[in-house]
Amino acid sequence: MRDPSRRLRFLLVQAFTLPPASPNRYRDDGDTKEAKLMNHAAVAPLLADIDWDLHPGPIAPHGDWPVETREEFAIAGVARLPIVRQACESGTYDAIVLLGGGDPGYMEAREIGRRHRVPVTANAHAQMHIAMTLGNRFSIIDISETHNAHMAELVVRYRMTHGLASIRNIDYPLPRPAHRGRHTLRGEAEKHAQGEHSGMLEAAVKAALAALEEDGAEVILLGCSGAFWLQAPLQARLASLGWDVPVLEGYRCGIELARLMVHLGVDASGITFPADPPAHRRRRRIA
Repeated sequence: MRDPSRRLRFLLVQAFTLPPASPNRYRDDGDTKEAKLMNHAAVAPLLADIDWDLHPGPIAPHGDWPVETREEFAIAGVARLPIVRQACESGTYDAIVLLGGGDPGYMEAREIGRRHRVPVTANAHAQMHIAMTLGNRFSIIDISETHNAHMAELVVRYRMTHGLASIRNIDYPLPRPAHRGRHTLRGEAEKHAQGEHSGMLEAAVKAALAALEEDGAEVILLGCSGAFWLQAPLQARLASLGWDVPVLEGYRCGIELARLMVHLGVDASGITFPADPPAHRRRRRIA
């Protein structure tokens, strides 16, 4: 049993790190873990009483651009698993939080975590489950058509189809060779922070209003971690228009769900993630 007087120790693991010379980078990494953690200012209050480390993730194994396709998510997910395994085997951490809105490698990482009794959380999964404690249906505000398709499959995989109202595409994709010459999300967070007009924020407000008015959403989620900066301004804009609805982003949901699991003394079910070999062998499983 964990000593309750000891501070929690978490490992946050990014999905990948782009090579320094990549033309598709959309933020500066900085020199400290705080600077490297995207949207650190928003999550800092949640980490104040936790000893935490940040792993930058593998150097992007799929290419020098952010992941967006199914193939890229699969490659990035596999590359992240040795990091999770090493962290679990070290006995250093109370929980592991996988960063990245598309949850690459999450289910496999949970299987590793289960073997060592280390809770593992991820952004989309945590958002969806927390959303269903706050309302009956949620909509995901997401960045691009290809990313939308991946998010839709996560909804099915996480058995959340009953709660999904819609996935709304704001068409501000990640910088990638496929989007060269188009607007992307690069620079949009900085524009907003400097008090300038952000087309990405305006598109998110429009999409969220449509989700609430037309799709029946009661909670708003943000799909890509590159869009998590939208949480506070989008929440404020909706409130100013009379919509009192929660807007969630994945970093804080993943961290808080990990904290809850540690405090409850639980991790993933040994039936959902059987041991190898399992102590009991069920003769029937219902999907």
